[in-house]
Amino acid sequence: MSDGASVSTTAPPEVPTTRTDRDRIGSVKQQLSRLLKESLQALFPYEIEPLVAACQAKFGDYQCNNAMGLWSQLKGKPTEFKNPNSIGQAIAKNLPQSEVIESTSVAGPGFVNITLSNKWISKHIHNMLVNGIEEWAPILSVTRAVVDFSSPNIAKEMHVGHLRSTIIGDSLSRMLEFSNVEVLRRNHVGDWGTQFGMLIEHLFDQFPDWEAAGDQAIGDLQAFYKASKLRFDEDPAFMARAQQAVVRLQSGEDKYRHAWKKICEISRKEFDLVYQRLQVQLEEKGESFYSPYIPDVLEEFNKKGLIKESDGARVVEIKGHNIPLIVVKRDGGYNYASTDLAALWYRLNVEKAEWIIYLTDVGQQQHFDMFFTAARLVGWLPDPAENTYPKTSHVGFGLVLGSDGKRFRTRSSEVVRLVELLDEAKSRSKAELRKRLEDNGKIKDWKDDELDSTAAAIGYGAVKYADLKNNRLTNYTFSFEQMLNDKGNTAVYLLYAHARICSIIKKSGKEIEELKNSQAIVLGHPDERALGLHLIQFAEIVEEACSNLLPNVLCEYLYNLSEMFTRFYTSCQVNGSPEEASRLLLCEATAVVMRKCFHLLGITPVYRI
Repeated sequence: MSDGASVSTTAPPEVPTTRTDRDRIGSVKQQLSRLLKESLQALFPYEIEPLVAACQAKFGDYQCNNAMGLWSQLKGKPTEFKNPNSIGQAIAKNLPQSEVIESTSVAGPGFVNITLSNKWISKHIHNMLVNGIEEWAPILSVTRAVVDFSSPNIAKEMHVGHLRSTIIGDSLSRMLEFSNVEVLRRNHVGDWGTQFGMLIEHLFDQFPDWEAAGDQAIGDLQAFYKASKLRFDEDPAFMARAQQAVVRLQSGEDKYRHAWKKICEISRKEFDLVYQRLQVQLEEKGESFYSPYIPDVLEEFNKKGLIKESDGARVVEIKGHNIPLIVVKRDGGYNYASTDLAALWYRLNVEKAEWIIYLTDVGQQQHFDMFFTAARLVGWLPDPAENTYPKTSHVGFGLVLGSDGKRFRTRSSEVVRLVELLDEAKSRSKAELRKRLEDNGKIKDWKDDELDSTAAAIGYGAVKYADLKNNRLTNYTFSFEQMLNDKGNTAVYLLYAHARICSIIKKSGKEIEELKNSQAIVLGHPDERALGLHLIQFAEIVEEACSNLLPNVLCEYLYNLSEMFTRFYTSCQVNGSPEEASRLLLCEATAVVMRKCFHLLGITPVYRI
């Protein structure tokens, strides 16, 4: 299946330069689907969606699996086809001519096996190197999405429980943005609950001149929250004043509004310490932002007869659930459901989002099931069976566990502070990096700021990757020892693998930009072809990760890419070989794709070790 000699002496292929050409490319799977669609349209008088999947190497590169399903529809009816295999043969025969496909074969019950052209794979990789990795952005059917993630509560410390929402939400946002989706990253902070009554009253009691005292009046926000909560639980008179303070705050009384803003401001500074370390961008639109929209939203439900009275509360009955969705509490106050409904209304009608994605732990699945059903009852969302937009998705995730298999906490049973956790990851990474450099005699070549930034990239990257590589629905055990290991499926191993590729290119003494413009990639060795094929499948992996909201799919791809590169480098000499130019371009393509994977996972790449 080689397309020519193994020495790269031919001129590079001509590549498209206009953005409009590149916009239409999509993933390899999408390109094959378009070709197969033409074949199916020529054979059948109705719309058929091609079923395309990557297949085992011994059969080909991809497979079309429509024949069996089509035969089950045609069986017993007048038809020219005798069996599924004959349908598969017809699909293969009617494929339009294309530089993408080298050959086809039909196996068993009509599986159409497709082998891609080596020459086209090489050209596809070369195009990416010249035009940039955006060339390989998948084409999604959505143009604007809201991703609601992180969402800590004001006046409470961000802890390890917020880690997964923040990391997974950021990664999904990055993948959607790469796929040319406009993403509205929303931090739906808890800034409008009953806890503000006790916090404000405690502030007034402890610091009558709190405005002059500034941030020092509150000091450690976590300790301040605990002290006010203790008073609320033990002092009935204080509880009554705190409850009244909530009313005065929500009615807009200046003194209470100012105190509320100060508490929120201090909290945001704490949150930003985490977001800066994780390099996460978010726009805050908290519960208070949506509060003014709640009355009109509930009135819409009321006009449609969807709100009922139940034990003094106002509820929406949801079929299939033995409890109703409470939208107004007995005391007349609003709750999560009323705020979430108002936020959804705003996101659909003002922000015009087509896909609204919520990230919380799996324990909130029932709330989101009921809330989404209520939105369908009022007519905001279509039936999910229709598979149309707008749509909503709850991205649930499991717990972070300690080595004892229980929820991750400190030895004093306190919830682990996220800032401290991240700082420890960086500190451990720095100690390990310094030891490695001292052992190999390279420490003298490193400046302190480079050592510090590299330790941060590895330490924070290790924490992120240890989370993202797992299926988000499962619990995972937090272990610094495992995540900072430089062997196996870890960020440390992958970052070092990327640095090694950069070193191979640097040692060659060749200018990659010159090679891009003067040399072509030739896939003469089986391990070159295997690496090239895996590289061009990047777009469909991102597409799958976006469609199923599973970042671990990209992590698996990245780890496999690293393993495939190792096999290629072991069996194919790069520097000093007759194929040096072509193989250096393959090295560069691997490094480019690895860097984009790191970016989509929120990890900063390392260029030397």
